[in-house]
Amino acid sequence: MTVERSTLPIRHADGSYAEPPVALLSRESVTRAAVILAVLAFVLASVRVAEVDPAKLVTGLPRLWAWASTAWPPYTGDFDAFLYRALETVAIATVGTAVATVLAFPLSVFIARNVTPSPLLSIPVRAVVNAFRGIDTVVFAILFVAAVGLGPFAGVLGMIVHSLGVIAKLNAEAIETIPPAPLEAAALSGANRTKVVTYAMLPTVLPNLASVSLYVWEANVRTSTILGIVGAGGIGIEIKAAIDLLDFQKLLTLSAIVLVMVTAIDQFSAWLRRRLV
Repeated sequence: MTVERSTLPIRHADGSYAEPPVALLSRESVTRAAVILAVLAFVLASVRVAEVDPAKLVTGLPRLWAWASTAWPPYTGDFDAFLYRALETVAIATVGTAVATVLAFPLSVFIARNVTPSPLLSIPVRAVVNAFRGIDTVVFAILFVAAVGLGPFAGVLGMIVHSLGVIAKLNAEAIETIPPAPLEAAALSGANRTKVVTYAMLPTVLPNLASVSLYVWEANVRTSTILGIVGAGGIGIEIKAAIDLLDFQKLLTLSAIVLVMVTAIDQFSAWLRRRLV
């Protein structure tokens, strides 16, 4: 095997080795510098468009502290109503995720490239799924508030549509990682597509699919806390009312309830995922 002389290290008389030469004008160096400059320019432009002004933060912190100091002690007069709104928040996330999970499974099988019955038709279906995933739950909730009126049902519908896109996308990616051998063996044994999916694919990916749904449910609980701001039910209704009235005692109580609720859901979901995967 021959080695090009240019790749050999240069050794000095004292036994030390010379640093390899750096070609500053090589294509790789120029490309790397251009990428770094482009990223820096984009970040600086984003800072300007976002109107980032640290001076405003410095001058606003005393005002924020003055408001926060009025939040103690927490307001507990309507604690039972707050707990009901928290339960409503969890219910919106639970129903929305459960329905989305059921609807997303056939879609995920249809758009997964290794098991789809129609590669051509899966392309527009994948585009629709990506559209559902790309538009936030709050936007869908606003649309459904206009359709079905104020209340948690609009939040459930909005969460179903967005979660449908997220779960279908993540499930399809999990299905596409299945080794082809089990699926091919089932097909060669004479099993039809339904049996291949049921007996060869589903047992392999079921833990991952369940983990995806639990993760989305966990995220939906956090998202559903703000759905009330647009009139779609949940504890967000109380949070918006407290902010509008500058009632910081009530806001502190509601924030504490949200923190406890989200932490408990996160821990429970993580425990279930550890048991499943």
